[in-house]
Amino acid sequence: MTKKLKAGPVLYLILLAAIIVLPVIARAEDDDISNKFFVPPPPFSPGIFPCSQCHRGMPVNKHPRKLQMHQEIADNFKHMPGGWCFDCHNPDNRDKLRLANGKLVSFKKSYILCGQCHGVVLRDWKVGLHGKRTGMWNGKKEYRLCVNCHWPHNPPFKAIKPLPPPVRPADIK
Repeated sequence: MTKKLKAGPVLYLILLAAIIVLPVIARAEDDDISNKFFVPPPPFSPGIFPCSQCHRGMPVNKHPRKLQMHQEIADNFKHMPGGWCFDCHNPDNRDKLRLANGKLVSFKKSYILCGQCHGVVLRDWKVGLHGKRTGMWNGKKEYRLCVNCHWPHNPPFKAIKPLPPPVRPADIK
């Protein structure tokens, strides 16, 4: 004889709390690093930031084309094949980066932008397995941004060809 378990009001409250609280925690996690630890500003090339100093008042052209400015970036852009400036940079406020969902982030929080595609690396960076940290184990810590080691427009590391998936145990003869 089997008994059917009935979900009581406590179980419903726990599930409801999980549905409401977990997304809030996940969103807050984006800002945890910059609230807990000092993250220095990115290493901008001299004279290019804030971007609005040159781009203010310029018409926005969202169509990929050969750029007349930023030639050193345009000629060497190899981050993502077919990528374009506005995949990451915000066309309406050039002093901000734009996430895939349209949310704007500052250049100081560029790790959130990078983490959209490089989620495993972001996870490792947050817990100290990837990237440079300085500071004391029980004192002030400083996290370096992705761009301190990786030039975002042309990463110095060659792409790695993915390996085939492992053989399933059931298929081993």
